[in-house]
Amino acid sequence: MRKSGLGPAQAAHPADLILTGGAVYTLDKAKPWARAVAIAGGRIVYVGDDRHARRLRGSGTQIVDLHGQMVLPGFHDGHSHPMSGALRLLQCRLDGLENESAIGAAVRRCAAGLEKDRWLFGNGWSAKAFAQGGLTREKLDALVPDRPALLRNEDGYAGWANTKALALSGIDPDGTAPAIAGLARDPRSGKPTGLLTDDAFALVRSHVPPPSEAEYREALRRALAIANGFGVTSVFDASAKPAMLEAYHAADRAGDLTARIVAAQLVDPAKGPEQVDDFIALRDRVRGVFFHADAAKIFLDGEFGYHTAALLAPYSDAPDERGHLLIAKDRLAAIVRRLDEEDFLIHMHAMGDAAVRAGLDALAEAMAANGSRDRRPQLAHLGLVDVADIPRFARLGVTANIQPLWFQSGDAAAGETDSALGPLRVRWNFPVVSLLKAGARIVAGSDWPGPTMSPLDGIEYAMTRQPLGGGALPRQPGQRISLAAILAAYTRDAAWAAREDAIDGVIAPGMHADLVVLERNLFAVDAHEIHTVRVRLTLLDGKMVYRGGETR
Repeated sequence: MRKSGLGPAQAAHPADLILTGGAVYTLDKAKPWARAVAIAGGRIVYVGDDRHARRLRGSGTQIVDLHGQMVLPGFHDGHSHPMSGALRLLQCRLDGLENESAIGAAVRRCAAGLEKDRWLFGNGWSAKAFAQGGLTREKLDALVPDRPALLRNEDGYAGWANTKALALSGIDPDGTAPAIAGLARDPRSGKPTGLLTDDAFALVRSHVPPPSEAEYREALRRALAIANGFGVTSVFDASAKPAMLEAYHAADRAGDLTARIVAAQLVDPAKGPEQVDDFIALRDRVRGVFFHADAAKIFLDGEFGYHTAALLAPYSDAPDERGHLLIAKDRLAAIVRRLDEEDFLIHMHAMGDAAVRAGLDALAEAMAANGSRDRRPQLAHLGLVDVADIPRFARLGVTANIQPLWFQSGDAAAGETDSALGPLRVRWNFPVVSLLKAGARIVAGSDWPGPTMSPLDGIEYAMTRQPLGGGALPRQPGQRISLAAILAAYTRDAAWAAREDAIDGVIAPGMHADLVVLERNLFAVDAHEIHTVRVRLTLLDGKMVYRGGETR
């Protein structure tokens, strides 16, 4: 059991920083609440009352009177894409544009600002902005006639390409190309329309030139600034390419990281367990102070809206479809077994119930083959979990990684999911309370670049299952969870899942001083107002990485 505090006589040096007069919610079961925290050398040296904390004051100690503001362990974003997400900020941005005219104007501006012969690559268009059948390569050809162009949609799972981009990727625009999954064709002419998903999207995307090292570093700087502003001090990068790992490593060596980063190396479904050799070499070479890459990411399936999530039974709105696994089960089992043998944190994208079952089965096989050890694997998203598989999470020790921003009612994605799953199965859409009651551990993340990286927004969504501030009936109201449970998912339990539980995730003596100060105590705030609470301070190792507003 951790000690609840250190007395003045036990402190080797005066504190560098003392936070007093706060509502300190520690997430430490031995001492859940306190008034003050003292920090020295980047570590927490005291948690307790104001009087004893002030005894650690020295001539250089900074004292911050919080006047009742809340102190929490720094938030963890348990599933995000910080570098690839922030790269979008450097590319052609189409987010939030509500009609075809606005998107066209933005695309023209982006193309005009590019150097000659460079690809136009962008993100964020929504199908809702176009009339039925309005996404055609001919329209994109008219906007960008002189260079290849590929624009990803708002969730990143579909692309819109012009004729030059298709041709440069080996896809014959006249329609004579061999069949490829996800290549939409005009029903009359059979020619590619320019709309891409699955393998076709991946093929064209692979021909877009990669970002430069300077672009990666700038994207990382921007992502960390956003994260720190939301009180985030640790991020799990759920899909990192080797060039991104190098950029993280360089930033860590330069002292530029303002959050702890755990990166998952991306598994290639076309390769077998031999690829783990390269993962091991990279993991060992880039490990640093605030960065390590000892996780691996496997995409098992896709999304409901495109009928690419793998289901045990057909889609309600497409009875001939049930999606498919993106990796063969025998190959999946072999890769998971090898990753487990080499002590990687295994992280799998599993949206449909068939994908969830396949992931659980592969992990069970690896556990049987490799014996008992401290594993901490995760299945992420869990858009549909068969009731028979819910108890398996706790039984196998698999963490459920959730994205609360997807829980809300009243948005287009929820409507697509309702239609895809039908009224009986949709009851098991993101079954968080059911998993908790069955003994599973949950971790929360944003899957940014979605709408926001804000944990406070995510906390409200998880508690209400409504849009921010209310305004619509809750979605699966029986799956709303408590404030205490979702705070643990963003702090203590997320630290455990990232193997950081020995250094952060709770506020206790000896832990690193990764903290967030909020302007109000969340336990005294109506659930529908949590998104309005502002972050005042974010500390990493006791150093201020964000300051917003006045905290005297």
